[in-house]
Amino acid sequence: MKNKLAKLKYMPNNFQIIEEGDHVICAISKKKIPLESLNYWNVEKQEAYFSYAESSIKREKEDN
Repeated sequence: MKNKLAKLKYMPNNFQIIEEGDHVICAISKKKIPLESLNYWNVEKQEAYFSYAESSIKREKEDN
């Protein structure tokens, strides 16, 4: 299952794998995020973020 995009359902404290894979794509930077490194996501938007920095960028854009 190497280099396969996973489909996830993001929940408040974890995520559920809908379709098996080994990574997701950051909604901001478009970087690959290995599932074992996935720490940041938005439950309402069902988006993953590579790091805190990307999630902050998204929030700042929405606030302005």
